[in-house]
Amino acid sequence: MRAVVLHAFGLEQLKLVELPDPVPGPGEVLVKLRHASLNYRDLVVVSGGYGRQMRTPLVPLSDGAGEVIAIGPGVRGLAQGDRVMTCFFQHWLAGPPSAQALGTSLGGPLDGTLRELACFPEHGLCRVPESLTLEQAAVLPCAAVTAWNALAELSRIGPADTVLVQGTGGVSLFALQFAKLMGARVIATSSSDEKLERVRALGADHTLNYARDPAWGKAVRELTAGRGVDHVIEVGGAGTLAQSLRAVGDGGTISLIGVLSGARNEIHLPHVFMPQVRLQGVVVGSRATAQHMLDAIAAHGLLPVIDPRRFAWTAIGDAFEHLRAGKHFGKVAIEIAS
Repeated sequence: MRAVVLHAFGLEQLKLVELPDPVPGPGEVLVKLRHASLNYRDLVVVSGGYGRQMRTPLVPLSDGAGEVIAIGPGVRGLAQGDRVMTCFFQHWLAGPPSAQALGTSLGGPLDGTLRELACFPEHGLCRVPESLTLEQAAVLPCAAVTAWNALAELSRIGPADTVLVQGTGGVSLFALQFAKLMGARVIATSSSDEKLERVRALGADHTLNYARDPAWGKAVRELTAGRGVDHVIEVGGAGTLAQSLRAVGDGGTISLIGVLSGARNEIHLPHVFMPQVRLQGVVVGSRATAQHMLDAIAAHGLLPVIDPRRFAWTAIGDAFEHLRAGKHFGKVAIEIAS
Protein backbone atom coordinates (compact mmCIF):
# COMPACT_ATOMS: atom_id res chain seq x y z
CA MET A 1 0.00 0.00 0.00
CA ARG A 2 0.96 3.67 -0.32
CA ALA A 3 1.16 6.14 2.54
CA VAL A 4 2.35 9.68 3.15
CA VAL A 5 4.95 9.55 5.90
CA LEU A 6 6.51 12.41 7.87
CA HIS A 7 10.18 11.46 8.15
CA ALA A 8 11.23 14.55 10.13
CA PHE A 9 9.37 17.69 11.17
CA GLY A 10 8.55 20.15 8.41
CA LEU A 11 6.16 20.14 5.44
CA GLU A 12 9.03 19.33 3.09
CA GLN A 13 9.55 16.06 4.99
CA LEU A 14 6.20 14.58 3.87
CA LYS A 15 6.96 11.75 1.44
CA LEU A 16 4.77 9.29 -0.46
CA VAL A 17 6.14 5.79 0.22
CA GLU A 18 5.27 2.11 -0.21
CA LEU A 19 4.53 0.13 2.97
CA PRO A 20 3.47 -3.49 3.57
CA ASP A 21 -0.27 -4.11 3.53
CA PRO A 22 -1.53 -4.37 7.13
CA VAL A 23 -3.38 -7.47 8.39
CA PRO A 24 -6.10 -7.12 11.06
CA GLY A 25 -5.39 -8.82 14.36
CA PRO A 26 -7.86 -9.85 17.09
CA GLY A 27 -10.53 -7.18 17.58
CA GLU A 28 -9.31 -5.18 14.57
CA VAL A 29 -10.72 -4.30 11.17
CA LEU A 30 -8.90 -3.38 7.97
CA VAL A 31 -10.18 -0.18 6.37
CA LYS A 32 -9.64 1.09 2.85
CA LEU A 33 -9.43 4.82 3.49
CA ARG A 34 -11.12 7.00 0.87
CA HIS A 35 -11.05 10.50 2.35
CA ALA A 36 -9.28 12.46 5.08
CA SER A 37 -9.34 16.07 6.27
CA LEU A 38 -7.05 18.64 7.86
CA ASN A 39 -7.18 20.20 11.30
CA TYR A 40 -4.96 22.99 12.56
CA ARG A 41 -3.61 20.45 15.01
CA ASP A 42 -2.23 18.44 12.07
CA LEU A 43 -0.26 21.47 10.91
CA VAL A 44 1.19 21.88 14.40
CA VAL A 45 2.19 18.20 14.48
CA VAL A 46 3.85 18.23 11.06
CA SER A 47 5.65 21.49 11.83
CA GLY A 48 7.11 20.06 15.07
CA GLY A 49 5.05 22.25 17.39
CA TYR A 50 4.49 19.47 19.92
CA GLY A 51 8.20 18.87 20.45
CA ARG A 52 9.08 15.65 22.22
CA GLN A 53 5.43 14.61 22.52
CA MET A 54 5.58 13.44 18.89
CA ARG A 55 7.96 11.13 17.07
CA THR A 56 8.85 10.43 13.48
CA PRO A 57 8.43 8.62 11.18
CA LEU A 58 4.69 9.21 11.41
CA VAL A 59 1.66 8.90 9.14
CA PRO A 60 -0.15 12.20 9.82
CA LEU A 61 -3.82 13.26 10.11
CA SER A 62 -6.45 12.13 12.60
CA ASP A 63 -9.57 12.35 10.45
CA GLY A 64 -10.60 9.82 7.84
CA ALA A 65 -13.34 7.61 6.46
CA GLY A 66 -13.55 4.53 4.27
CA GLU A 67 -14.88 1.00 3.98
CA VAL A 68 -14.15 -2.12 6.01
CA ILE A 69 -12.55 -4.68 3.69
CA ALA A 70 -11.52 -7.36 6.24
CA ILE A 71 -12.15 -8.22 9.88
CA GLY A 72 -9.96 -9.89 12.47
CA PRO A 73 -10.90 -12.57 15.02
CA GLY A 74 -13.45 -11.50 17.62
CA VAL A 75 -14.95 -8.57 15.71
CA ARG A 76 -18.72 -8.53 16.23
CA GLY A 77 -20.04 -5.02 15.55
CA LEU A 78 -18.61 -4.36 12.10
CA ALA A 79 -18.63 -6.33 8.86
CA GLN A 80 -16.97 -6.21 5.48
CA GLY A 81 -18.45 -3.38 3.41
CA ASP A 82 -19.43 -1.18 6.36
CA ARG A 83 -18.70 2.53 5.92
CA VAL A 84 -16.76 3.89 8.90
CA MET A 85 -15.05 7.01 10.19
CA THR A 86 -12.16 7.20 12.62
CA CYS A 87 -12.38 8.18 16.26
CA PHE A 88 -9.77 10.78 17.19
CA PHE A 89 -8.80 8.90 20.38
CA GLN A 90 -8.71 5.21 19.59
CA HIS A 91 -9.15 4.01 23.18
CA TRP A 92 -11.33 6.70 24.80
CA LEU A 93 -14.66 4.93 24.69
CA ALA A 94 -16.83 6.89 27.14
CA GLY A 95 -16.82 8.93 30.33
CA PRO A 96 -14.08 11.32 31.41
CA PRO A 97 -10.67 11.12 29.75
CA SER A 98 -7.70 9.31 31.22
CA ALA A 99 -4.01 9.88 30.61
CA GLN A 100 -3.86 6.49 28.90
CA ALA A 101 -6.77 7.26 26.56
CA LEU A 102 -5.40 10.69 25.68
CA GLY A 103 -2.22 9.04 24.48
CA THR A 104 -4.07 7.19 21.71
CA SER A 105 -4.79 9.99 19.23
CA LEU A 106 -4.41 9.35 15.52
CA GLY A 107 -1.92 11.41 13.55
CA GLY A 108 0.40 11.50 16.54
CA PRO A 109 1.42 9.62 18.52
CA LEU A 110 -0.44 6.85 16.59
CA ASP A 111 -0.10 6.64 12.83
CA GLY A 112 -2.97 8.47 11.18
CA THR A 113 -5.16 8.39 8.10
CA LEU A 114 -2.98 9.58 5.23
CA ARG A 115 -2.63 6.05 3.81
CA GLU A 116 -4.57 3.69 1.60
CA LEU A 117 -5.08 0.92 4.17
CA ALA A 118 -5.12 0.90 7.96
CA CYS A 119 -6.04 -1.46 10.77
CA PHE A 120 -8.08 -0.01 13.63
CA PRO A 121 -9.56 -1.56 16.76
CA GLU A 122 -13.27 -2.08 16.25
CA HIS A 123 -13.98 0.42 19.04
CA GLY A 124 -11.78 3.02 17.29
CA LEU A 125 -14.36 3.52 14.55
CA CYS A 126 -17.96 4.71 14.16
CA ARG A 127 -20.33 3.59 11.44
CA VAL A 128 -21.16 6.40 8.99
CA PRO A 129 -24.86 7.35 8.77
CA GLU A 130 -26.56 6.89 5.41
CA SER A 131 -27.20 10.65 5.26
CA LEU A 132 -23.47 11.36 4.86
CA THR A 133 -20.98 10.67 2.11
CA LEU A 134 -17.57 9.33 3.09
CA GLU A 135 -16.04 12.72 2.35
CA GLN A 136 -18.52 14.41 4.68
CA ALA A 137 -17.84 11.85 7.39
CA ALA A 138 -14.09 12.33 7.02
CA VAL A 139 -14.28 15.95 8.19
CA LEU A 140 -16.02 15.12 11.50
CA PRO A 141 -13.74 13.18 13.91
CA CYS A 142 -11.82 16.10 15.44
CA ALA A 143 -13.49 19.49 14.93
CA ALA A 144 -17.13 18.39 14.90
CA VAL A 145 -16.79 16.12 17.93
CA THR A 146 -15.03 18.95 19.79
CA ALA A 147 -17.84 21.39 19.08
CA TRP A 148 -20.52 18.84 19.99
CA ASN A 149 -18.74 17.95 23.22
CA ALA A 150 -18.50 21.61 24.24
CA LEU A 151 -22.12 22.50 23.55
CA ALA A 152 -24.10 19.30 24.04
CA GLU A 153 -22.21 17.11 26.51
CA LEU A 154 -20.07 19.31 28.77
CA SER A 155 -22.82 21.95 28.56
CA ARG A 156 -26.50 21.85 27.65
CA ILE A 157 -27.18 24.62 25.16
CA GLY A 158 -30.84 25.37 24.46
CA PRO A 159 -33.19 27.95 22.90
CA ALA A 160 -32.68 30.44 25.74
CA ASP A 161 -28.92 30.63 25.19
CA THR A 162 -26.62 32.82 23.13
CA VAL A 163 -23.37 31.32 21.81
CA LEU A 164 -20.32 33.23 20.57
CA VAL A 165 -18.10 31.52 17.99
CA GLN A 166 -14.69 32.88 17.03
CA GLY A 167 -13.67 32.87 13.39
CA THR A 168 -14.71 30.48 10.65
CA GLY A 169 -12.49 27.47 11.26
CA GLY A 170 -13.79 23.93 11.55
CA VAL A 171 -14.69 23.94 15.25
CA SER A 172 -16.38 27.33 15.06
CA LEU A 173 -18.51 26.46 12.02
CA PHE A 174 -19.59 23.17 13.56
CA ALA A 175 -20.40 25.02 16.79
CA LEU A 176 -22.52 27.46 14.80
CA GLN A 177 -24.40 24.63 13.13
CA PHE A 178 -24.93 22.68 16.36
CA ALA A 179 -25.97 25.77 18.33
CA LYS A 180 -28.60 26.61 15.73
CA LEU A 181 -29.73 22.98 15.79
CA MET A 182 -30.30 23.44 19.53
CA GLY A 183 -32.30 26.63 18.96
CA ALA A 184 -29.68 29.02 20.33
CA ARG A 185 -28.84 32.51 19.13
CA VAL A 186 -25.33 32.79 17.63
CA ILE A 187 -22.87 35.66 17.37
CA ALA A 188 -19.90 35.05 15.05
CA THR A 189 -16.64 36.94 14.64
CA SER A 190 -14.17 37.11 11.75
CA SER A 191 -11.70 39.53 10.20
CA SER A 192 -13.28 38.97 6.77
CA ASP A 193 -16.56 40.59 5.74
CA GLU A 194 -16.89 37.98 2.99
CA LYS A 195 -16.68 35.15 5.53
CA LEU A 196 -19.10 36.95 7.85
CA GLU A 197 -21.61 37.07 5.00
CA ARG A 198 -21.23 33.32 4.60
CA VAL A 199 -21.75 32.58 8.30
CA ARG A 200 -24.91 34.67 8.22
CA ALA A 201 -26.11 32.40 5.43
CA LEU A 202 -25.42 29.46 7.77
CA GLY A 203 -27.66 31.00 10.42
CA ALA A 204 -25.52 33.37 12.49
CA ASP A 205 -27.82 35.96 14.07
CA HIS A 206 -25.16 38.65 14.48
CA THR A 207 -21.62 39.07 13.15
CA LEU A 208 -18.65 41.21 14.21
CA ASN A 209 -15.47 42.07 12.31
CA TYR A 210 -12.78 41.92 15.00
CA ALA A 211 -10.20 43.55 12.72
CA ARG A 212 -12.28 46.74 12.68
CA ASP A 213 -13.33 46.43 16.32
CA PRO A 214 -10.56 44.87 18.46
CA ALA A 215 -12.71 45.49 21.56
CA TRP A 216 -15.33 43.08 20.28
CA GLY A 217 -16.14 41.88 23.79
CA LYS A 218 -17.79 45.25 24.46
CA ALA A 219 -19.67 45.02 21.17
CA VAL A 220 -20.97 41.58 22.19
CA ARG A 221 -22.26 43.09 25.42
CA GLU A 222 -24.09 45.76 23.45
CA LEU A 223 -25.65 43.12 21.17
CA THR A 224 -26.96 41.28 24.23
CA ALA A 225 -28.29 44.39 26.02
CA GLY A 226 -25.45 44.21 28.53
CA ARG A 227 -26.15 40.63 29.54
CA GLY A 228 -23.29 38.88 27.72
CA VAL A 229 -23.39 35.51 26.04
CA ASP A 230 -24.00 32.18 27.72
CA HIS A 231 -21.22 30.27 25.98
CA VAL A 232 -18.01 31.21 24.17
CA ILE A 233 -16.23 28.83 21.80
CA GLU A 234 -12.70 30.04 22.54
CA VAL A 235 -10.30 28.96 19.80
CA GLY A 236 -7.96 31.94 19.80
CA GLY A 237 -6.24 31.41 23.13
CA ALA A 238 -4.02 34.05 24.69
CA GLY A 239 -4.86 36.76 22.17
CA THR A 240 -8.64 36.50 22.53
CA LEU A 241 -9.34 35.27 26.06
CA ALA A 242 -9.53 38.77 27.57
CA GLN A 243 -12.27 39.74 25.10
CA SER A 244 -14.07 36.45 25.69
CA LEU A 245 -14.12 37.18 29.43
CA ARG A 246 -15.64 40.56 28.63
CA ALA A 247 -18.22 39.01 26.30
CA VAL A 248 -19.40 36.16 28.53
CA GLY A 249 -22.28 36.80 30.90
CA ASP A 250 -22.65 36.02 34.61
CA GLY A 251 -22.64 32.27 35.13
CA GLY A 252 -21.58 31.70 31.53
CA THR A 253 -19.10 29.22 30.11
CA ILE A 254 -15.96 29.63 28.04
CA SER A 255 -14.90 26.45 26.27
CA LEU A 256 -11.12 26.58 25.88
CA ILE A 257 -10.38 24.69 22.68
CA GLY A 258 -7.62 26.33 20.64
CA VAL A 259 -4.50 28.44 20.99
CA LEU A 260 -4.32 30.03 17.53
CA SER A 261 -3.12 33.34 18.97
CA GLY A 262 -0.91 31.99 21.75
CA ALA A 263 -0.85 29.52 24.63
CA ARG A 264 0.03 31.74 27.61
CA ASN A 265 -1.89 34.61 29.13
CA GLU A 266 -2.40 36.45 32.40
CA ILE A 267 -5.98 36.36 33.62
CA HIS A 268 -7.45 38.96 35.95
CA LEU A 269 -9.00 36.38 38.27
CA PRO A 270 -11.88 38.53 39.58
CA HIS A 271 -13.19 38.53 35.98
CA VAL A 272 -13.64 34.79 36.44
CA PHE A 273 -14.84 34.24 40.00
CA MET A 274 -16.92 37.37 40.56
CA PRO A 275 -19.38 36.59 37.72
CA GLN A 276 -18.97 32.83 38.32
CA VAL A 277 -17.66 32.16 34.84
CA ARG A 278 -16.76 28.56 34.08
CA LEU A 279 -13.59 27.92 32.08
CA GLN A 280 -13.80 24.41 30.66
CA GLY A 281 -11.13 22.70 28.63
CA VAL A 282 -12.35 20.62 25.71
CA VAL A 283 -10.14 17.97 24.12
CA VAL A 284 -12.21 16.49 21.27
CA GLY A 285 -14.26 13.70 22.91
CA SER A 286 -14.86 10.00 23.41
CA ARG A 287 -16.26 7.45 21.00
CA ALA A 288 -19.60 7.74 22.81
CA THR A 289 -19.57 11.51 22.23
CA ALA A 290 -18.83 10.96 18.54
CA GLN A 291 -21.72 8.52 18.29
CA HIS A 292 -24.13 10.93 19.97
CA MET A 293 -23.07 13.60 17.49
CA LEU A 294 -23.56 11.27 14.51
CA ASP A 295 -27.02 10.34 15.77
CA ALA A 296 -27.99 14.03 15.94
CA ILE A 297 -26.53 14.74 12.49
CA ALA A 298 -28.48 11.84 10.99
CA ALA A 299 -31.71 12.78 12.76
CA HIS A 300 -31.62 16.39 11.55
CA GLY A 301 -29.98 15.96 8.17
CA LEU A 302 -27.15 18.31 9.06
CA LEU A 303 -24.31 18.52 6.52
CA PRO A 304 -20.79 19.75 7.29
CA VAL A 305 -19.30 22.78 5.57
CA ILE A 306 -16.41 21.74 3.31
CA ASP A 307 -14.07 24.17 1.58
CA PRO A 308 -14.76 24.29 -2.17
CA ARG A 309 -11.13 23.56 -3.02
CA ARG A 310 -10.35 19.84 -2.79
CA PHE A 311 -6.90 18.28 -2.63
CA ALA A 312 -5.51 14.92 -3.68
CA TRP A 313 -3.44 13.28 -0.96
CA THR A 314 -0.40 13.45 -3.25
CA ALA A 315 -0.69 17.28 -2.98
CA ILE A 316 -0.81 17.29 0.81
CA GLY A 317 1.79 20.05 1.03
CA ASP A 318 -0.46 22.37 -0.98
CA ALA A 319 -3.38 21.48 1.28
CA PHE A 320 -1.39 22.40 4.39
CA GLU A 321 -0.32 25.70 2.84
CA HIS A 322 -3.97 26.45 2.00
CA LEU A 323 -4.87 25.82 5.64
CA ARG A 324 -1.97 27.84 7.01
CA ALA A 325 -2.83 30.82 4.80
CA GLY A 326 -6.38 30.87 6.17
CA LYS A 327 -7.86 30.84 2.68
CA HIS A 328 -10.33 28.09 3.48
CA PHE A 329 -13.95 28.31 4.58
CA GLY A 330 -15.02 25.07 6.18
CA LYS A 331 -13.03 21.88 6.40
CA VAL A 332 -10.16 21.14 4.03
CA ALA A 333 -10.92 17.75 2.50
CA ILE A 334 -8.35 15.29 1.15
CA GLU A 335 -9.12 12.55 -1.38
CA ILE A 336 -7.08 9.40 -0.77
CA ALA A 337 -8.67 7.08 -3.34
CA SER A 338 -11.40 7.52 -5.91
